[in-house]
Amino acid sequence: MKTRRAVVNTIGFLTLSAVLMAAQMQMPASTSEASKPGNSSAAPKMLTGTVSDAMCGAHHMAKDKSAAECTRTCVKQDTKYALVIGKKVYTLEGHEAELDKLAGMKATVKGKVSGETVTVESAVPAMKMK
Repeated sequence: MKTRRAVVNTIGFLTLSAVLMAAQMQMPASTSEASKPGNSSAAPKMLTGTVSDAMCGAHHMAKDKSAAECTRTCVKQDTKYALVIGKKVYTLEGHEAELDKLAGMKATVKGKVSGETVTVESAVPAMKMK
């Protein structure tokens, strides 16, 4: 009786192990944010939007200041520059001197995108379309 119970338990354990292993093999290799398609890229991308700050985004809180003045004030208070594209706000890392000159303006930023952060390689005023 004990032998039969041990055999049944062993078969149950092996069956469960096989099911778990099969389920694990069907899972993606990694489920981190950086590995999801469209969330990160090794190649630099060109993004065009308005240079703002991460705190205000598209809607500046200092109503008595221009967008550029509000952006610069917020950055001095330890927030990051940001690029606003429609409703999407990307936090910008690096090249603060270039971004300061473009505060409140439409700009094209080249950099590596990782989630909602762009590591800036360059930033220039956006070309106006005729």
